[in-house]
Amino acid sequence: MHIHILGICGTFMGGIALLAREAGHRVTGCDANVYPPMSTQLTAQGIDLVEGYGVDQIRLAPDLWVVGNAISRGNPLLEAILERNLPYVSGPQWLADNILRGRWVLGVAGTHGKTTTTSMLAWILDEAGLNPSFLIGGVPAGFGLSARLTDSPFFVIEADEYDTAFCDKRSKFVHYHPRTLVLNNLEFDHADIFSGLAAIETQFHHLVRTVPGNGLIVVNAQETALERVLDRGCWTPVERFNATDGWSVTVPVQGGLEVLQAGRRAGQASSFELPGAHNRANALAALLAARHAGVPVDVGLHALATFQGVKRRLEVRGVARGVTVIDDFAHHPTAVRATLEALHQCDPGSRLLAVLEPRSNTMKLGVMAAQLPSSLELADRVFCYASNLGWDVAAALAPLGEKAAVFDTIGPLVASAAAEARAGDRIVVMSNGGFEDVHERLLQALSPH
Repeated sequence: MHIHILGICGTFMGGIALLAREAGHRVTGCDANVYPPMSTQLTAQGIDLVEGYGVDQIRLAPDLWVVGNAISRGNPLLEAILERNLPYVSGPQWLADNILRGRWVLGVAGTHGKTTTTSMLAWILDEAGLNPSFLIGGVPAGFGLSARLTDSPFFVIEADEYDTAFCDKRSKFVHYHPRTLVLNNLEFDHADIFSGLAAIETQFHHLVRTVPGNGLIVVNAQETALERVLDRGCWTPVERFNATDGWSVTVPVQGGLEVLQAGRRAGQASSFELPGAHNRANALAALLAARHAGVPVDVGLHALATFQGVKRRLEVRGVARGVTVIDDFAHHPTAVRATLEALHQCDPGSRLLAVLEPRSNTMKLGVMAAQLPSSLELADRVFCYASNLGWDVAAALAPLGEKAAVFDTIGPLVASAAAEARAGDRIVVMSNGGFEDVHERLLQALSPH
């Protein structure tokens, strides 16, 4: 079958393309911006890409059009598909019907930590010899790709609550029908499509309704929003983590991870490279999900000792003039705080310079502007890129005083951050976009000429 994917260069739809190609389909696709690294990954797999959404692509005459959720009514190619009554389907629905059906799906949902937890879970299953398929919203360093298809019954997927497509406003994850479900956390986000936290809780309960009675839901016991979701009705066994009377994780004196069940030691890893309490919680959730698939906790801990992390999650991009430049995907105030806390705990004696781009749809709306100062308080200096935002970033960051500076162009921001940095400092760049390649610009500005 020939399928043509609209919005193919997004992480999720690019993953769909790779899975479809591995399943034996002919795959082509288009996007408004065809550029590396996704374009390179796709063309290397023999997937032809078209720049833009021109109506002339109708002549490709695929058997099926697969439409990503970035495509809205008014898109010329989508309008041509609808006018001609051509067969189309959303990405999540295609995935459910053609790849996930009949498999043991392990889904990871939550406002934060989905990509890291999904990557850990896939890594644990792989190290245990279960050879899972996966689709992840990032690139785990140990795998080097965001999606793969194997003959294993296990499929690990990052279960995103964003909407499915122009024609289906349910969250993507309702299509996946997981047997094992991780619920990491739940906060208000995606203000462009959700009216409030209650609306997101409803979508999460739709997801809970799809998990079978012989499945398992792994839940963060510290999240009251998740308890409200379960209180609406749950027909599946639940295991809680971050709970003193359930599963918890600590850091032994010698380092690594120690897992406790009802206060008793259940296993220990001699090393664990990812810093921060949030990453330890992610690890515990992955261990419990893997345990449901038959991987003992001690085997999972052994696997986590070799887990190499995920690109764009506390990823060191380089060191120049003694200054370390780190990339992180944090774009929600809670995630920003967690990232800075993790780095501060690693090396409390060195300075942290935060470079932030409020780029997500929620941040662009200014819904969480009041939360930004407290989320950034651990940074010694803050450099915020505020291009094309409809709210006053400088006023929002005023509680930080002179340690915060706001820029509407990238050049002065880079120059100011590089001038401020000194040997031993760490610059952490936080954005869910490309941020005009600010990481390399910082390294170049710091390098001796």
